[in-house]
Amino acid sequence: MAARVFHLLAARPYRIGMAATTHTVTNQAPPLVGYDVFLSDRALAEGVERHLAPGLVEEARDELSALGRTAGSAQAQEWGVLANENPPKLRTHDRYGNRIDEVDFHPSWHRLLEHAVGAGLTDAWGRPGGHVRRAAGFLVWTQAEAGHGCPLSMTHAAVPALRTDPALAAEWEPRLTSHVYEEGLRPAGDKAGVLFGMGMTEKQGGSDVRANTTQARPLGDAGEYLLTGHKWFCSAPMCDGFLVLAQAPGGLTCFLVPRVLDDGTRNTFRIQRLKDKLGNRSNASSEVEFDETWARRVGDEGRGVRTIIEMVAATRLDCVVGSAALMRHGVAQAIHHAAYRSAFGGVLIEKPLMKNVLADLALESEAATTLALRLAAANDSGSEQDRALLRLAVPAAKYWVTKRCTPVVAEALECLGGNGYVEESGLPRLLRESPLNSIWEGSGNVQALDVLRALQREPHALDAFLQEVGRARGADHRLDGAIKNLLTELADLDGIEARARRLVERMALVLQGALLVRWAPSQVADAFCASRLGGDWGTAFGTLPHTLDLGAVVERARAEA
Repeated sequence: MAARVFHLLAARPYRIGMAATTHTVTNQAPPLVGYDVFLSDRALAEGVERHLAPGLVEEARDELSALGRTAGSAQAQEWGVLANENPPKLRTHDRYGNRIDEVDFHPSWHRLLEHAVGAGLTDAWGRPGGHVRRAAGFLVWTQAEAGHGCPLSMTHAAVPALRTDPALAAEWEPRLTSHVYEEGLRPAGDKAGVLFGMGMTEKQGGSDVRANTTQARPLGDAGEYLLTGHKWFCSAPMCDGFLVLAQAPGGLTCFLVPRVLDDGTRNTFRIQRLKDKLGNRSNASSEVEFDETWARRVGDEGRGVRTIIEMVAATRLDCVVGSAALMRHGVAQAIHHAAYRSAFGGVLIEKPLMKNVLADLALESEAATTLALRLAAANDSGSEQDRALLRLAVPAAKYWVTKRCTPVVAEALECLGGNGYVEESGLPRLLRESPLNSIWEGSGNVQALDVLRALQREPHALDAFLQEVGRARGADHRLDGAIKNLLTELADLDGIEARARRLVERMALVLQGALLVRWAPSQVADAFCASRLGGDWGTAFGTLPHTLDLGAVVERARAEA
């Protein structure tokens, strides 16, 4: 038998060679790994340099580049994979039946948070250029893994709410802005750094927080209360403290709820279940019950929404930054793939139609990044003009940028074809994550109505918006035309609520166009204004005018390992 097999093989040697070639991998793009996520993003790096004082630029560039190299490393990418493949687990009781309400995470989650906190992603307030530097870092590090951005965002955003009570701020702000991450539940005073969560929504109210039924019973006059009620969405329940809304005798009020009390005992914080979510699977979102849970009042009774609104504004801006990060990640992967993959006689990136698709995606990504950094810079400025601009621009940007994230990521996935549809590419996880920021911190309708409210109640906000876009007037006729049309829409109050989404979309596009005309390369600004403002565009990506310099747009957005 052995002799016969040898004879057959010897007679057909070509079959051996043919079989061997099936194991040779060709025409597959190498992984996008071992690169600087910050410096390879020209729009981001230029934006940081633009918005920081000259004396801060070099230091910030070095910090962000170090973070960018870590974010682009194989190690950080592996942490992201593991944190999502091993989602958090709820342990309500210990082995003896004692209620403990703890959430266990894979070690990779803690490594991600350790690097993020160490890079200052919870530290922006009062730091020179702090909001721009933090926003850029958040945009970079989110590309390693997005889920752990939730506690980072809320910890950062809790600071302005706590500042309504100077004593609370003095106690908690140094812990919140610390660059040290310490896992585990212990008294906050025993930890070098803490993380914060938030609990506003309830099952009967959702975004309508004034319908909340959680009750707060005062304990004397020292600002201490006992809370009883249920929170339908309490994000990041493993955190050290939470800002929550509850009904006090004087109305809806903001409270600080610590997980562990100063004497080391656990505050009553019963985690009923963890949400089984579409994406964001590395992060724990929960339902919790308060039962005579100890809390400190933050701000005055009856002013809970006003107290917590600065926290909401900061987390909404993080939704913009986070969506810009997801878009950038998807676009970088798509361009990288197209630069190495050949089909129909040439490299994909050189094919006119693929170049059109990639350029279209790159425009959306750069516009989102440029807008996010401008809003971060407005927070650093603190001027009356910029504060007024933020009142309109944050909800408008939150509405539009987060809405654009999902179609951008889906199209980027399609650029990889079947390779993009398999989990190993990372793009399915990105796609599941992409709708999240549009839902959190107020869905699209909430943002649109918030813009209408600002237009009706705060005319100085509209003045600031028009002055901002007016800085680019005369530079592009399509932008000028879009500004004129927007003014016409703003003057027409008939059916304004039903038109709110359309109006807010136009506001966001005009603002993005104005910023790109001022700061982006001419090829980028020209393509954006021609398509988004001039109407020379289809209803899907890849429908830009073919006469534009699309190659320059794509090359600018390329990330190289």
